[in-house]
Amino acid sequence: MQAPAPDLPILKGRPGPNLIAHIAISKYYDGLPLYRQSKIFEREGVEIERMVMADWMGHLAWWIAPLVEMIGAYVMSALVIHADDTPIKVLAPGKGRTATGRLWIYAVDERPWAGERAPAAFYRYSPDRKGERPAEHLAGFSGFLQADAYAGYSLPGITHVQCMAHARRYFFDVFDATKSPVAQEALGRIGALYAIEAEINGKSADVRLAERQARAVPLLTAFKAWLEGERRRLSLKSTLGKALQYSLSRWDALARYASDGRLAIDNNVAERGVRTIAVTRKNFLFLGSDEGGLRAAHIYTVVETARLNGLNPQAYLADVIDRMAKGWPRSRLAELLPWNWSATKTIEATATGPPAD
Repeated sequence: MQAPAPDLPILKGRPGPNLIAHIAISKYYDGLPLYRQSKIFEREGVEIERMVMADWMGHLAWWIAPLVEMIGAYVMSALVIHADDTPIKVLAPGKGRTATGRLWIYAVDERPWAGERAPAAFYRYSPDRKGERPAEHLAGFSGFLQADAYAGYSLPGITHVQCMAHARRYFFDVFDATKSPVAQEALGRIGALYAIEAEINGKSADVRLAERQARAVPLLTAFKAWLEGERRRLSLKSTLGKALQYSLSRWDALARYASDGRLAIDNNVAERGVRTIAVTRKNFLFLGSDEGGLRAAHIYTVVETARLNGLNPQAYLADVIDRMAKGWPRSRLAELLPWNWSATKTIEATATGPPAD
């Protein structure tokens, strides 16, 4: 008699879900390239070629693709989305160099205004940064888009809300380089706006709106008048003049957050979502192909959404691909989404009951 072989994520393959999840998290979350992981395994007496692990990552992306699609639909159905993008090098075969692709993030996080939606992040890959990319990604979306000043985000049916942190960064760079008292004054005024946000973080949208109307709007009005006065005194060719003009030319979009308690003062939700990519790309240098970019976007979507929901990304990923490999019904895929996963495991544990003595 021979026991049946266990169901594994890769047909005729030997790796179990925990090994696959470990390799994925090590590369995409901890920034450990596959060739380095291969060397580490070799020191432990285990030979796994880099190309073999790359093939496993392709299988992983295939398994989680239905969940990625569901997360994407969930994000795009929200009223407020945060967006950002970051460059990433992609190998260009036959050209002897790399091209520059883009990873885009579209994130939802309603916790600052006590919303009902669970946080989620949806990543997309494109081989360039043409304006048609966000237009394609956001097709069908209607609502508020919190993002930087990139013109590609100005789309029909979408209200663009720009980021105060970007405006602040211009003044900070000037102050850091020149100790300009004008830049210091701007930083102080922006800091007063952020102090209000710190007090109302986590409160309901109605409370946030009332506080902003009573306290932030007068500060914004005075700030704009001050910017206009200082702008008339300075040349646009100066770095300080450019910092002033950046805020003034985008003022309506920068101050729009004060008109709705569901909006944020900045786009830090999305910027935190691309920070992991910015760190890890320093280690693995480039993606092997555009297909590798699509694969990375899939894995980042699931891993970052799991992290936003307070899960251990590796444990979550391993459990999900294990269940799917064992024939988890497609009609119940929603139960495996990060914000439902803990409840699914709790229900199963309750149904199973405590172990027998």
